[in-house]
Amino acid sequence: MNQHARPQDLSQPRHAPKDHPALPQPKIGILVANLGTPDGHDYWSMRRYLSEFLSDKRVIDYPAWKWQPLLQGIILTKRPFTSGRNYRSIWNNEANESPLMTITKAKVAKLRQTCAERWGDRVIVDFCMRYGNPSTQSAVERMVKAGCDRIVFLPMYPQYAGATWATANDQFFRALMTQKWQPSARVCPPYFDRPDYIEALAQSVERTLGGRRPQKLVASYHGMPRRYLMEGDPYHCQCQKTSRLLRERLGWPEDAIDTTFQSVFGTEEWLRPYTVEHVAELAKHGITDIAVISPAFSADCIETLEEINGEIREAFEHAGGKGFTYIPCLNDDDAHIAVLTGVIAENMAGWA
Repeated sequence: MNQHARPQDLSQPRHAPKDHPALPQPKIGILVANLGTPDGHDYWSMRRYLSEFLSDKRVIDYPAWKWQPLLQGIILTKRPFTSGRNYRSIWNNEANESPLMTITKAKVAKLRQTCAERWGDRVIVDFCMRYGNPSTQSAVERMVKAGCDRIVFLPMYPQYAGATWATANDQFFRALMTQKWQPSARVCPPYFDRPDYIEALAQSVERTLGGRRPQKLVASYHGMPRRYLMEGDPYHCQCQKTSRLLRERLGWPEDAIDTTFQSVFGTEEWLRPYTVEHVAELAKHGITDIAVISPAFSADCIETLEEINGEIREAFEHAGGKGFTYIPCLNDDDAHIAVLTGVIAENMAGWA
């Protein structure tokens, strides 16, 4: 549900001439951004989504003359079929949307409630997707039309990566560039090492495992080319710190948690170890009871529901693994909402 300026919210500015148009009362916008989702799992919906996603220079930084013919030809001829099949296996048929969309709506609904309780109707909470709908451009336009002269932008990524956090900001600033009356803006920083975020992760581990400790907890993060790390992207280091802080909070020994990376794409080397290979090696070496958590994802999506609970689970079991427990993302858990509300409050300082 989007919040818009109502007719009764419109009024003429003080001391303005009689023919001055009515304006909405000034408000503060809180814009939550997630990666995105296709509108459907059919071929053309998948193709549009994948074309936008894989054309982003933050995601694939090859020269356009080299990459686009390959993308628009071979890749987007075949990949929409396989990706569509994967999405179909997890699709929310009742709402006709992906789980990521369903979960994002639930999170935003809770954030609206907590923000309304804290700041009243001066604050408008909405969400956008970097790829697909609702677009960042449309969300910014709605907020400006509703009277938001200040916007707090919250990329829904705990760790910073150029291909996630930075590209969300790129798109936000592009949207601001189109506004005649540009609102002031604040961008929330990554929250990968916040004590309340680590606490929320630890509670989700304890709740799912019921106090039991598996032979190994695998913290699987979305991967990226190793070259990006060498070029200065801090993502790898922030992932490692999240895993360490989680282990320390749980009170587990140093070898209890392994940090791995999933969703490898293309032929160049990505951050290692690769999750799908690592879990198979664990099973082959007698580690047959594991749990997997995904601290880089704020909401369950295709990479967790299909890749981890499908491909990665199968690789582990095929190699001899017996016990595989997937620990869901924080999603709309109340502890997660409290973390996000805290991040928002810190970045609202002096505004509300």
